[in-house]
Amino acid sequence: MKPSFPVLPRRKLLAAAGLAPAILRAGRSPNILWILGDDLGPQLSCYGHPLVRTPNMDRLANEGVRFTHAHTTAPVCSSSRSAFNIGLYQTFTGTHHHRSHRDDGYQLPHGARLVSERLAEAGYFTANVLDIAPGVRGTGKTDWNWAASKGFEGNHWRERAAGQPFYAQINFQAPHKGPAFRAARQRKSLIDPARVDLPPYYPDHPVIRDEVANYYDAIQMLDTQVGATLDALKADGVLDNTIIFLFGDNGRCLLRGKQWLYDGGTHIPLLARYPGVVPAGQRRDDPVLSLDITAQTLTWAGLPLPKPFHGQNLFGAKARSHIFTARDRCDMTVDRIRAVQDQRFKLIHNLMPEKLYTQHNTYIETEYPTLGVLKQLHAAGKLNSTQSLFLAERKPEWEFYDLLADPHETRNLYQAAQGTGLQRSLQRRLDQWVSAEPAF
Repeated sequence: MKPSFPVLPRRKLLAAAGLAPAILRAGRSPNILWILGDDLGPQLSCYGHPLVRTPNMDRLANEGVRFTHAHTTAPVCSSSRSAFNIGLYQTFTGTHHHRSHRDDGYQLPHGARLVSERLAEAGYFTANVLDIAPGVRGTGKTDWNWAASKGFEGNHWRERAAGQPFYAQINFQAPHKGPAFRAARQRKSLIDPARVDLPPYYPDHPVIRDEVANYYDAIQMLDTQVGATLDALKADGVLDNTIIFLFGDNGRCLLRGKQWLYDGGTHIPLLARYPGVVPAGQRRDDPVLSLDITAQTLTWAGLPLPKPFHGQNLFGAKARSHIFTARDRCDMTVDRIRAVQDQRFKLIHNLMPEKLYTQHNTYIETEYPTLGVLKQLHAAGKLNSTQSLFLAERKPEWEFYDLLADPHETRNLYQAAQGTGLQRSLQRRLDQWVSAEPAF
């Protein structure tokens, strides 16, 4: 059963957000902490998941705001991080290809700068936190698509000067594929694969059930790390004067999730906690973007938003009506996909429809056992039409989905919608957005 949360009217959120400047004028600049989970989708108990238990992340939701329609700008870590660590779309700064520009001397255009650099200049101590508690450690991950400086002044908020506010990130590997998945297997309480509810594009197979359950185990492991972080903040006496944002750097690392512009690839949890400013236990259903976290961070730190800037304040006067997302080269896999969505409909433009969903990608082929199962069952003619979609010989140029009626995005309505015009306004918006992309 999904938990029930009251929805805070926007005018009350604006009034609450208006308290922040007074706090700054009083000389009590808030600390700001971003907690990032690699490949973290919204499969948390506070988002209504029936199997996953996340009491520490639920606590943040209960003490702050839970955003139900939050997305990253890209479905892969380096492109997404290159955007929200600045506040500009990765397609606008030439950082859209996964793990690019690491050693070619590339310089960011348009005056783009790290949020950590802007806050350091404003007097904040900036840290990419490593050691948190015994057995709990951040990765120090940055993964920006340019040859950036370190970007942070230290490895823990405890290194700051007395009375100095801090801006920190804690980057947790869970629930990313690899060591975190293996570590999650060692936990005492594990998700029962037999109880996993599979999406309709997966066949019911023990290997697939096991992979999905392992992902949920890794989310539960992340929750214990979040709990240790909250304990550390409390022990240092800074919990109640620290703004906390918890979110994923992109969507879930399961097939048809990460690297794709379906909701599984960009939909993330976003929890925001600011004691005394943002009322507790609220839910927001309007579309928001990871860039908006950057905007709100700068605003609550008392800084004006630079220009150009694509993020907007989460608690500002203007709500987003649409979200744009982009996928480009991931590892060795070349592709170009753009998408736009509102609260109900999504339009995806596959600009390279001749590229297979399953074109060679070493990471996916070695880390996603579900793909191997799909290929075997497809060759044996044992997949139904929905399960065969990902094995198609080419992609459709356009995909159009009713997210309310079809949340798994398996019924492409583009051809049918042409007769009704439902997709036209989204197509115009997407064409305008793509036409504004600089050439790199």
